[in-house]
Amino acid sequence: MGGARGARGGGCPDMISQQDPESTPPVERSPAGTRLKRIKVSELLGGAREVILEHDSQDYRLRITANGKLILTK
Repeated sequence: MGGARGARGGGCPDMISQQDPESTPPVERSPAGTRLKRIKVSELLGGAREVILEHDSQDYRLRITANGKLILTK
């Protein structure tokens, strides 16, 4: 999910620099070269500290810890 980028699941996405790297952040791209969708956790959780995500008919719990870290569990 969103935690450690590239640590799992096929490597790190390519980072493509913009013309002026100091004024604009790099654009993240998937290995296929398509732009990755960015979702803010605050918008996903809607003010809650945890939500249930459904994937392939399985439920996963995404929560923010007391230390502000994200944990995804089945």
